[in-house]
Amino acid sequence: MGFRKEIKDAKRIVVKVGTSTLTYANGQINLGRIEKLTRVLSDIVNSGKEVTLVTSGAVGVGVGKLKLKEKPTNIREKQALAAIGQCELMHIYSKFFGEYSHTVGQVLLTRDVIEDEHIKQNVCNTFELLLQKGIIPIVNENDTVSIDELENIARFGDNDNLSAIVSVLIDADLLIILSDIDGFYDSNPKEKPNAKLIKQIDEITEEIEACAGGAGSSLGTGGMATKIAAAHKATKAGVNMVLANGEEPSIISDILEGQEVGTLFTAKR
Repeated sequence: MGFRKEIKDAKRIVVKVGTSTLTYANGQINLGRIEKLTRVLSDIVNSGKEVTLVTSGAVGVGVGKLKLKEKPTNIREKQALAAIGQCELMHIYSKFFGEYSHTVGQVLLTRDVIEDEHIKQNVCNTFELLLQKGIIPIVNENDTVSIDELENIARFGDNDNLSAIVSVLIDADLLIILSDIDGFYDSNPKEKPNAKLIKQIDEITEEIEACAGGAGSSLGTGGMATKIAAAHKATKAGVNMVLANGEEPSIISDILEGQEVGTLFTAKR
């Protein structure tokens, strides 16, 4: 229980929500869940902790906004939808957080942030100042500029990797990735009813990597493989990570209370 105790003491937290958490199965935005998410995160900030939210869903929200039947496959259309959806997404977050007296700041990142030391330092400074002032940074991949995530889903994966990068950049104590699955299983629970949830993973072995299947739902782009890659990046840098189901956003509070929910990937020391 040592690591769960450590989570209770986490001061700086990164929370990542995927498209499947933010939208209904039909692609429309799930306002009820976003409202709950903002309430839970506002309360956590009120308790004295620092929260950064990494959000997916810009393309999905764009699809809903334009009432399209499905997500387009070509990059140009996806980038245009991301531009529309990002505005809508930030408007919704700003409105809901505002109702709980919190201010948000938009941070759009591209992959080269971590490759250029000067840019990296500027980004770190921005995060530090926002958090210092009690502002909640809301981070997304800059899809209208960068096509890494849109084109190469297997590598970038619905912002899972981005959330790990952010947690390392800001020297977070904890990364929480919310998905549409309860945690990490020894096999795919959608195919095998007797699949077992692994509560704690101290080392990401080849066996663990082999358990991670392909992409999940049709709306998002993140599969278990990208979550394992994110866990690898975060834990190697000394950040604990919890993978849990985002269907009920109050699970974030349960995690921070040290409850054994989801799968905890323990930080390397």
